[in-house]
Amino acid sequence: MTTTEYTDHHGPEGLLVRGTVVVVPGRGESRATYERFGRRLAADAYRVRVVDPPALDTADLPGALARFGTTLAAAVAGTTPDGTDDVVRPLVLAGADAGALAIAALLTRPETEGAPRPDAVVLAGLPGRTSATAGGTWEDELDVRTSCPTHRARLTDDTRFRRGTLTDAVDTVLLTAAHESELAVPALLLTGDADPLADRDALDRAAKSWPRARLAVVRGAHHDVLNDLQHRSVAAEVVTFLETLRNDLVPVVTVESSAW
Repeated sequence: MTTTEYTDHHGPEGLLVRGTVVVVPGRGESRATYERFGRRLAADAYRVRVVDPPALDTADLPGALARFGTTLAAAVAGTTPDGTDDVVRPLVLAGADAGALAIAALLTRPETEGAPRPDAVVLAGLPGRTSATAGGTWEDELDVRTSCPTHRARLTDDTRFRRGTLTDAVDTVLLTAAHESELAVPALLLTGDADPLADRDALDRAAKSWPRARLAVVRGAHHDVLNDLQHRSVAAEVVTFLETLRNDLVPVVTVESSAW
């Protein structure tokens, strides 16, 4: 269901909500970009709410992040089945591209009044400092974003999608927060091995230096790692992370023997 402010995805009727996921799109994207991803998580009884991409004014980044925190707090409120303001936990913030950068920057700042404190984060498609550009034509941008024909068609037909934004400069404060600061909450980092905007070395360092981080590299995936051709496997990885989070970060399934 879409409202003027959010797009909501609810789990199957009759099932208890297992947690809450707030999705933050990245550069150029709209809420419609994450309809497929939201539906997949909701099918496993997670409450999913997709917000608009954050407005990150580089001239006043502290103010922009404070406003972003307020926006997230408002999005979290009222997501419970009985309409109260007590969110069903675990509460997970999932961001892509600049949305992921904004989440990381918000959580590495001093406590911001009113901002939600999540139990974990999913940071997908983090751009790097020295990553390649997205190219000049729409086909070039699509090639950077995805090889999935369904996702390419959705982006092309989305009138709210803003083309050419992957060439926009990313604020160094946001990049530092994502790659060099320390996130205290559990974090799942997702990146495609065919993403020219990613900095794999920086992601490797972050995953090893953060106290509770997991770096998952998706074979053949491009920048839109949540929506690329491998989106089913990526959604499964996110659900596995959510279920592990509910189990105090103890994996529910471990492989003791395998021939592949």
